[in-house]
Amino acid sequence: MAPSAFIDFETLRDAPVTADAAAIEAVNPHRGAMRLLTAVTHRDAEDASLLGAYYDVPTDAFWVPGHIPGRPIFPGVLMLEAAAQLCSYSCITHFPDIAFMGFAGADAIKFRGQVSPGDRLYLALRQVELKKRRSICDVQGFIGGNLVFECRIKGMPL
Repeated sequence: MAPSAFIDFETLRDAPVTADAAAIEAVNPHRGAMRLLTAVTHRDAEDASLLGAYYDVPTDAFWVPGHIPGRPIFPGVLMLEAAAQLCSYSCITHFPDIAFMGFAGADAIKFRGQVSPGDRLYLALRQVELKKRRSICDVQGFIGGNLVFECRIKGMPL
């Protein structure tokens, strides 16, 4: 059975952009095809441990021709990378003196649906532990209100 959403999907979908690509790039070093966040859209006013974002999956991405030709599917490893980038953004905006929060591990990974070129992948993050030396976040990914993946991401400053 799928877990409850950290952030209501309508809240994720309807939230205004709080950080666009330029603002994300001011925090995270990822560029070009490796920037897997389009916008940050939600930081919960009552619970600062909750953060929302989305990624507009391109139709011409480098993986489209070769990852299931004729029926391309966004690779799961890139979903995890998008989750890790959101975790990094969350941590660095909390601790601005950290230059880069690296991807240190992933646990409890479950893929529950497909993400295709042209989809908007919504991400909901819940910080589990936030320290300067280590970050642990749970992340859920949604397409059209359906949970398509979930994971726990661990990060550490590099």
